[in-house]
Amino acid sequence: MKNVLVTGGAGFIGANFVRYLLRVEPDIRIINLDALTYAGSPANLPNDPRHEFVHGDICDRALVDRLMRDVDTVVHFAAESHVDRSIVGPGQFVQTNVVGTFTLLEAARSRKIRFHHVSTDEVFGSLGPRDPAFTETTPYDPSSPYSASKAASDHLVRAYHRTYGLPVTITNCSNNYGPYQFPEKLIPLMILNALTGKPLPVYGDGKQIRDWLYVEDHCEAIHRVLTAGQPGETYNVGGDNQPFNLDIVHQICALIEELCPSLDPRPSTLIRFVADRPGHDRRYAMNITKIKSQLGWSPRHSLATGLRATVQWYLDHPDWVAAIQKQGGYQDWLNKNYANRGN
Repeated sequence: MKNVLVTGGAGFIGANFVRYLLRVEPDIRIINLDALTYAGSPANLPNDPRHEFVHGDICDRALVDRLMRDVDTVVHFAAESHVDRSIVGPGQFVQTNVVGTFTLLEAARSRKIRFHHVSTDEVFGSLGPRDPAFTETTPYDPSSPYSASKAASDHLVRAYHRTYGLPVTITNCSNNYGPYQFPEKLIPLMILNALTGKPLPVYGDGKQIRDWLYVEDHCEAIHRVLTAGQPGETYNVGGDNQPFNLDIVHQICALIEELCPSLDPRPSTLIRFVADRPGHDRRYAMNITKIKSQLGWSPRHSLATGLRATVQWYLDHPDWVAAIQKQGGYQDWLNKNYANRGN
């Protein structure tokens, strides 16, 4: 792994992975292909001579072919990933997540390039309160246009391994959080709304259960799969926790009240329950036994330490926050999404 093409490397997880790879692989060369849609930003990118940024679309086959000429590994993050946006406009999710993945696979198979595909636990659907956690063999049962498009891309990746012998690996991860996350997702949205005295909108009763993964732990897991994983294999990656969404919001409020004691109003007074979104999965849980036992990976950050680090990062980077909130119709989207939910 000397010359790597990272797709979606200006987005949240991709940018963190680029930074991680530059830190742990001193001889690496990274080509970073990103379309710079609303969630990607040059402000997320490092300034390093080993890193080359290319502004472009993964559906552009000619561009993809050119970029793959000298790479030995593809790490594919590029995806539309926000469930709420997929409900409003599913077409772009099919285009990017399905057609884009197909385009990359076609280019990679002609060169037999190692291909790592980053997926999600949402392809497995929703769990009941006592159901066992998702394993790598749990049947797919997606609930939203987003998760359905990711499920389709997973199936394509596996098919290219079985049909063409392309050396692929897949990771299905749980909900990520940490630095550089676009602030429409739960954790950064709560942080920034709390800091500016805005309501903290919580869907339904707030009792949805998620497995939360600190993004640096996710990056380390992908690196472990790239260096020690077996072609054709899938690995679940999770944070080994299952709090209610409402618990996450309360923890964020407590952290901000501790770190910003003079803040008024107090964030804990700003929580507002709003109408649930359609098809909202109730519970996710990840069984990470396989990656622990076979590759020796486990998350380094607890939920408490990861949340503290995340809140502190947003407090320490007001310039990044101000710049990111001005791009991609961020405020227009929030107004549109929550306008009819009682917030």
